[in-house]
Amino acid sequence: MKRQSRISRISTRTAAWIRLATIRIKSFAAYCTTGVWSDTRRTWRVNTIKTINLTVRSFLNTDLQNRASALTYNTLLAIVPALALLFAIGRGFGFENLLQTQLFQALPSQKHALEAGIDFVSGYMTQASQGVFVGVGIVVLLWTMISLMSNIEDTFNTVWGVTRARSFGRKVIDYTAIMFLLPVLMICSSGISVMVSYALVDNPRLHFISPAVKMALDVAPFVLTWMSFTGMYLAFPNTKVKFKNAFLSGVFAGTAFQILQYLFLSGQIYVSKYNAIYGSFAFLPLLLIWLQLVWTITLSGAVLCYSSQNIFQFNFSHDISTISLDYKRKIAVVIMTIIVKRFDKGLGPFTVTDFAANYHMPSRLVTQLIDEMVAARLLSPVVISEDTYGYQPAVDPSKVTLGMVLGRLNAQGADDFIPNFQEEFADIIRIIDLNLRQTISKCDETLLLDLPFQSLNKR
Repeated sequence: MKRQSRISRISTRTAAWIRLATIRIKSFAAYCTTGVWSDTRRTWRVNTIKTINLTVRSFLNTDLQNRASALTYNTLLAIVPALALLFAIGRGFGFENLLQTQLFQALPSQKHALEAGIDFVSGYMTQASQGVFVGVGIVVLLWTMISLMSNIEDTFNTVWGVTRARSFGRKVIDYTAIMFLLPVLMICSSGISVMVSYALVDNPRLHFISPAVKMALDVAPFVLTWMSFTGMYLAFPNTKVKFKNAFLSGVFAGTAFQILQYLFLSGQIYVSKYNAIYGSFAFLPLLLIWLQLVWTITLSGAVLCYSSQNIFQFNFSHDISTISLDYKRKIAVVIMTIIVKRFDKGLGPFTVTDFAANYHMPSRLVTQLIDEMVAARLLSPVVISEDTYGYQPAVDPSKVTLGMVLGRLNAQGADDFIPNFQEEFADIIRIIDLNLRQTISKCDETLLLDLPFQSLNKR
């Protein structure tokens, strides 16, 4: 009996512990998925959970797999022109063989594809160098590369939510600079590696530092890959990207890229299966798979970069999607009051980030409301620094009333687009307009400068 009673107590405790663990796991999962966006603390734990949450959601919701497939197709079309441009510049400097060696070292898993591409390049450059095709060939080559980079920029802008792309002139200048700078950097990188190897590793007088130098040379491919992805995340989006966020994302994407390289190299034994089907074109399906995975990694890094830099724009995201019109108007009036009072006291204009940092307002909602008030001619943007805007009243602060703000916001946006709506519901619309005008006319007696508000000096 005692043994059965003991077993019963153990079973009861175990069941209670399992229930408690289940409750805690469910609670933690709910916090990680939705609750974390209502947590305004800025600790590293909260920021990490928000970043991971937003990265996963963004990756699943923005259909990046299809975008990676589109970039794979564009890259496949641009491979031969890209190699032709690379070797044309390398040939001009007398480093064509060095560039070829660099490419094989940088992409060891795609040696067969590179060899085939170089064979195509030889024919391409021969055709492009004959008579009238010289100028036409160069223009087609440059246009193909600019088109590829433009598609990359558009995809990155989609990830970042940027609606304006670079102007055509800026695209041509920026992308041409990148195309001509890349082979020079590859040549310099190779030259530095050879110089360090010859001067330090092979020098018997400096044998004591050789192990450290060899280790540094072994790590160099990772570092160069990290910096390459970091540069991509900094350069391509048409918005200001912070270096620390780009670098962390570059480390993530660069490391994943190196792991992919290793997996493809270690899986070369399976190429024989493709040889039996595709023959001499066996490298093509492997190249397509590799390009798809590379672009998936690249875009995942872009999403991570965006998420880590903009996590506070998504605070209270669930609540924002279901916000009531009444609460939305109250927040808009508070924002307008803060801006008017700061302007009246000679204080600097607030940015969207200032509202989020000082009053725990979600940046996404503040941005939406400020855009409405700018369109309603209540606010004007002020350039504070590059890509950073503050906001000030667009009208005399002494004349801004509660009724003016509510009236202009209510009138903002498209209206009268439903056929025969005004005629069919004329009586209802007349009563609604009458009551709204009466309410707004009462609010016209209240100046925003007269509203009680103390915490203006926050920054």
